[in-house]
Amino acid sequence: MKTWSRRSFVKATLASSAALALPAVPSLAFAEGGTLADIKKRGKLTVGTEAAYEPFEFVENGQVVGYGHDVLELMAAKLGVKLEQMNLPFQGLLPGLMSHKFDFVATSVGITPERAKRFAFSQPVGVVRSVLMVRTDETAIKGDMDIAGKTIGTQMGSSSQPVADEFEKELKAKTGKGYAGTRLYQAYPDVSNALANKTIDVALMPSNIAAVQMRNQPNAFRIAGTIGQPKLLAWVANPNDLEIRKFINDSLDEFRANGKLAALQQKWFGGPMDTPRENYLPQGAI
Repeated sequence: MKTWSRRSFVKATLASSAALALPAVPSLAFAEGGTLADIKKRGKLTVGTEAAYEPFEFVENGQVVGYGHDVLELMAAKLGVKLEQMNLPFQGLLPGLMSHKFDFVATSVGITPERAKRFAFSQPVGVVRSVLMVRTDETAIKGDMDIAGKTIGTQMGSSSQPVADEFEKELKAKTGKGYAGTRLYQAYPDVSNALANKTIDVALMPSNIAAVQMRNQPNAFRIAGTIGQPKLLAWVANPNDLEIRKFINDSLDEFRANGKLAALQQKWFGGPMDTPRENYLPQGAI
C-alpha cells in the first residue's frame, strides 16, 4: 500500500479535480455542511480536525483539546448547537470537506497560493514564527544578532533547519561571523533538553512548539528573537459554502473585540497572537 505524506496527498488532491470526486473515500459523501440553517436544524456543528499540532489542536486524555477547540466551542455556543470535532488524518480532511462530511476544516492549514485557489480560507487563526529560545539565565543574547559566535540547535530535517542556514548568511554579512556550531536533533524536545543542559546556547523552533516547551518547563526559557518569515495558519470552508466562511470570520472578529480570543491565546500560548484581518490571501484566492 502506498503511504501518503501530508504534503504529497494535498498536492495530488489539488492537482486533480478527479481526486475531489473521492473514489477512495466514498463513505464521506454528502453527510454534513452547506449552510448555517443546516447546522442549526441539525443541532450540531461538525468540523474535521487533525489533532496533532499542539497547542492548536491535540489529544489529551482521549479528548481533542487546544486553542482551536476552545474557539470552536465559542462558535457552537453562538449558534446554539453542540460541537462535534472529528479527529482524522490530514489526508482525509480536504476531500471530506469537499463531500460535505464536515461543515468546515478546523485544523492548522498553511495558506498557500495553490490551496487558496481551490478552498475558502478563513481569516488566519494562528501564525507560526521561527523563534530563538534561550535559557532565562542567559544574559548575553538579547536579540537575533547576538547569536553570532553561539552554538545553535534545531530539529534535523525540519522547516527550521533551512531557516537557520539562511540566517547564518545574514549573520556573517552583518557581524562578520556565523554560528560557533550547529547541532541537529531528532525532535524538538531533544533541542529543549540540549538547551537546558547547556549543550547549545540557543534553540531554533516554531513558536507554537516553543510555547509548549516553555509551558512544560516554567521559567526555564525565554524568547530572544524571531528570524525568517512567519507562516499563516487558517481554517478552511468548502468553496461553495461562503456563508460558513463569513460566519467563521465574523465570529473571530467578535471574539477578538470582546477579548475572548486574547484570553484563549494567553491560556494556550502564554501571550497574545498577532494575526492579520486583511490582505492575508494570495492573489487569485477564493
